Amino acid sequence: MAQHINTKCVQAGYQPKNGEPRVPPIVQSTTYKYDSSAEMGKLFNLEATGYFYTRLQNPTNDYVAAKIAELEGGVGAMLTSSGQAASFYSIFNIAAAGDHIVSSAAIYGGTFNLFNVTMKKLGIDFTFINPDSSEEEIQAAIRPNTKAVFGETLSNPSLQVLDIERFAGVAHKNGIPLIVDNTFPTPVNLRPFEYGADIVIHSTTKYMDGHATSVGGAIVDGGSFDWAQNDKFPGLTTPDDSYHGLTYTESFGKAAYITKAVTQLMRDLGSIPSPHNAFLLNIGLETLFLRVERHCQNALAVAQYLEKHDKIAWVNYPALPGGKYYGLAQKYMPNGTSGVVCFGVKGGRDAAVQFMDSLRLAAVVTHVADSRTCVLHPASTTHRQLTDEQLAAGGIGVDLVRLSVGIEYVGDIIADIEQALGQV
Repeated sequence: MAQHINTKCVQAGYQPKNGEPRVPPIVQSTTYKYDSSAEMGKLFNLEATGYFYTRLQNPTNDYVAAKIAELEGGVGAMLTSSGQAASFYSIFNIAAAGDHIVSSAAIYGGTFNLFNVTMKKLGIDFTFINPDSSEEEIQAAIRPNTKAVFGETLSNPSLQVLDIERFAGVAHKNGIPLIVDNTFPTPVNLRPFEYGADIVIHSTTKYMDGHATSVGGAIVDGGSFDWAQNDKFPGLTTPDDSYHGLTYTESFGKAAYITKAVTQLMRDLGSIPSPHNAFLLNIGLETLFLRVERHCQNALAVAQYLEKHDKIAWVNYPALPGGKYYGLAQKYMPNGTSGVVCFGVKGGRDAAVQFMDSLRLAAVVTHVADSRTCVLHPASTTHRQLTDEQLAAGGIGVDLVRLSVGIEYVGDIIADIEQALGQV
């Protein structure tokens, strides 16, 4: 029986048998016992399924990964120790030195630095394009050695909505996948696989956890991309010497990409979450659909208040009628976008800082997307390493204030904003 996504948030990923724990247990063990060396040898050869070392797989982590895969509609998922690790692995799983990636310029500052600085040191080149690019402009950025197109479905912090179908269409014409970060909308508001995306990643630290308790990430494989259609992905379509010549596409079919990520990248690089953090993440997922709805209701009310205030220069919230991205938001996220609102305070950077420092209910923190209302000035913090030109390309003005609207009573949130604006 097909279940609604709200039910999946609570029930998916773990089905206890008779007499087993109702709640997914924390399997806090590094290793697992077998009765014979032959049995364990089959696991190391990927000839059998099972657990032998938590760096590769752990029951608690796998329950939660399976839930996220179901929420997104994918064939499999892998948890990582952070959203940054998910971003890195999603690219590194199919790209190597000498390869090229096309990425939206409107992405989280940490991801931009990962791509533009660190991964370039590994020999992987990136071209950054406007998320509003036409098909022709996307195509112009693609090279013969391009291995993927990357973007954020709803960019952090500029809140630009990616036209997934447009980007996926161009990527697929060139025989390459579209990888998207769906952290802000979550699968409750947007399921990118339904619009042509091939790989979806998350910083589970944000809405999925929802309570600012656990750093984490996830990669979800849509299972629909044909990795063997050309010779661009030898890591998936040719024998892997580290597994005695196994070929992922032949052995694992639609789950080739995510199996390689687990058995090769996680084996070698080891950015795993602790089972306890996965347990906490699952608790957050159980109320995700309730919290996301309240986040969006509160954020829309705050955006409507701000656009009428005489001390506010501009407001960007994609669900707000009349905005640049309202049409795309209604197409891809008709039930709501996220709880994040961006705006500028008249008076620029100094006025923005004065406003933020005057807030009482909302806290100035380097975080976003949890139950508590919080605020940040990205140009001075998360995107501090970017030049003015890079900030502009990413849609981030020096006056931009990122307000992550929580699930508190909305009247109290607006009253706090009102008194803080009174100090400017």
